[in-house]
Amino acid sequence: MKIILTHEVSGLGAAGDVVDVKDGYARNYLVPRGFAIRWTKGGEQDVAQIRRGRKIREIATIEQANQVKAQLEGTKVRLAVRSGDAGRLFGSVTPADIASAIKAAGGPDVDKRRVELGSPIKTLGSHQVSVRLHADVAVKLGVEIVAA
Repeated sequence: MKIILTHEVSGLGAAGDVVDVKDGYARNYLVPRGFAIRWTKGGEQDVAQIRRGRKIREIATIEQANQVKAQLEGTKVRLAVRSGDAGRLFGSVTPADIASAIKAAGGPDVDKRRVELGSPIKTLGSHQVSVRLHADVAVKLGVEIVAA
């Protein structure tokens, strides 16, 4: 089945790409979660619009990515969240929370889809997250989770 990706899907492609996948994968996973739409002849205008939006959001060159990386490496990120007595969080920290904490700490504006968590953050303390700025540039960022 031919589909148009609306979000970046790891191992499949970026937003605006037209890819061919198995029918069940598209019907049961990609389309219901909003990661893709079915390809149609009229969908070509959608592809152009998605690519324009992606071009605005993405960091175009490696030089720009390295500049943002330098800004991120100098940023101390602290995130205050509600937690219980034993240091366990009520819920977990999401990539959107981390992206907003980076912005609040005076860092550059980072898209939440670029923040990669190894595993869900559910405890207080220091954690490492990866921010993929470009296909060839990623930065490891230390995030301090403190009680609110």
